[in-house]
Formats: sequence, C-alpha cells, structure tokens
Amino acid sequence: MRHCASFEIEFFQFLDENARAANDLPGFARSNETLLDLYRSMSRVRALDARAIALQRTGKLGTYPSSLGQEAVGAGSGSCVLDDDVLVPYYRSTGLMLERGIRPHEILLCWGGDERGNDFKDPRAVKDMPFAIPIASQTLHAAGVAAAFKFRGQDGRAVLTEIGEGGTSEGEFYEAINVAGAWNLPLVCIINNNKWAISVPSEIQTKAETFAQKGIAAGVDCVQVDGNDVIAVKYAAEEALKRARSGGGPTLIEAVTYRLGDHTTADDATRYNDPEVHQEAERKEPVARLAKYLTKRGAVKNGDLEAIHAETKAEIDDEVKIYLDIRENQPQPASAMFDYLFENLPERVAAQRDEALAASVH
Repeated sequence: MRHCASFEIEFFQFLDENARAANDLPGFARSNETLLDLYRSMSRVRALDARAIALQRTGKLGTYPSSLGQEAVGAGSGSCVLDDDVLVPYYRSTGLMLERGIRPHEILLCWGGDERGNDFKDPRAVKDMPFAIPIASQTLHAAGVAAAFKFRGQDGRAVLTEIGEGGTSEGEFYEAINVAGAWNLPLVCIINNNKWAISVPSEIQTKAETFAQKGIAAGVDCVQVDGNDVIAVKYAAEEALKRARSGGGPTLIEAVTYRLGDHTTADDATRYNDPEVHQEAERKEPVARLAKYLTKRGAVKNGDLEAIHAETKAEIDDEVKIYLDIRENQPQPASAMFDYLFENLPERVAAQRDEALAASVH
C-alpha cells in the first residue's frame, strides 16, 4: 500500500492571545503607522456596529449583522486590496467595505432598505459588488469576475471575497472553489470562521479538521490564520492577492475568530452560547490584543488610543446624521424596489411598479 496524496495546512500567527510577538514579524508590521492604521480600521468597524445596533433597536434600521470580535478579518484583508481589484462582499463584510472607501452612511442605507446605498461613490468601489445576503452566492459571483479577468487577459487584477464558515457547507461555495482551482483563477476567498452558523457550532457543521482544507480537493492553496491577529490576517491576504495577480492562482484563507455578538439583530445568542467560552473569547479579541501590543511596544502614549476611539466615533456620528437625513428627508417611493433589478422592466413587472407608484402618491 502507498499513499496517493497527502496535505498539510499552514497556520499563521504573529501576535498570540497575550499580545506577544509569536514569530518574526512581517516587514509591514515594523511600521508603527501601519499598525495604528489597522487599529483605527478595527475601531471604525466597532463604532459603526454600535451605532447600527442602536439604530435598529429604535426602528431606524433593518436587520444588521455585527462584526464584534471579528474586526481583524475585514481590516486586515481589506487593507491589501488594490484599486484595480474587485471586492465581492457578503453580509458581514463591513470591515472590508470600509477599507475600500465605502462610506458608513452608504452601508447604513443598504441595511435601511435603500438601494442608493449600493451606488458606491468612491472610485475604487464603483466596480465592486453590493452586499450578498443569500448564503455563499457571492463566491460564485467572485469566481465569475475572476474568470472574466482571465478571459479578457486583464493580468495584475484579483478578486477578494469572504464567507462565513457555515456558508462553506453550501454547494455554491464548492462550485466556486472548484472552478477557481480548475481554471487557475485570480481569486482569494477568506473564510470567517467565527465558530457559529447562526446557532449551529462549527464542530457539528463539518467533520473536516479545518475549514481551510476544503480547498484541497479543488486544487486551491489553503492556509489558516489566527483571525484575532490582524497582522496574520493582513500577511496571509497580502501574499495570496500578490500570488493571484501574478498568475499563481486562487487561495482559500481560514481566519479563526469568534463571534462575540448575535448573528444579527434578529438573533439572541444567549440562547445557545456558553458563557464561559464567550468570556474566554472576549479575552482573545483583536482590538484589545493589538492595543496591548502597541502599548508594550511603546508605539503609543497615554491617551493615543482613546483619541483614535473618539475620532472614529465622531466620524460615525457624522455619517449617521447623513443617513438619517436621507432616510427622513429624501425617502424613496415604494416603486423604487423595482428600479435596481432590470435594465428594461418586463411588462408584468412594469405594471406592478406602476401600481406601487400610484399607491405611494396617494
């Protein structure tokens, strides 16, 4: 008997749970400015989440998915996306989208049911996809965009998408990574393994030892990173995107983190979450970890991190005002729900739009 195949999954961690440098830091992490930018990015996500949840609780926003405890995934990977790349986000990709230059009020508009929020104004984001709500559909869209790059000979461009670990059980995910591997597409997919697919824990979602290894059968490079270590996330994403742009093919990155909040504002995680496990996860969360490291390293002095929090909170407060002004003073008619799906409305749908428009007038 002989082995016909074998594999290993590399694991990257640079800051351990006690904020100690576990391995030699990559070059970018030697810059205090870069690390402070990553801290600021995570702080923005947390500030936006807090306001969004408050808006939802007061009836001023629809269902909202928080990134509490998972901020390093979006901040780290989003910082590596270049202007010519394309971002294909899923519903918990707030951090990625903020890094791309998408404004917080645009994100709030999306979750407020206003499609104008998906009309991104930043030049870098105009070619990006909107939030994908159906589970795993965004991976097929990402593979399609990557295939278009290759078909058109647009070398030097890559596609970045993200999915929750629960979404990797869907057929769309397997189809996407299979075609990415078979066609050697410039695609990077990050699995946000926050340990919960709504109320289903990761240990009963799959018998695989890691979610990263799901890419092995597709011939896709696979790595796992500590998703609470923003340096590790940035390092893995940067390397994978460089490889994708240079023709090296796709990569699947599993970022192991923990969801400290509810799945969405329509959920109550206290019904299924173990308080002791949750408390231990809080000790390992990414924002506090990087803050501790920056302090030990002497990169900040008293009051610096508090000033960043105040700055990001003020920015989000201003963005909330913009969102509320649009919501209250520039509302869309009910007929707007028909305006973003077809270039030319089918006759039967056009009749429904006219009916909705007439009802909104009266």
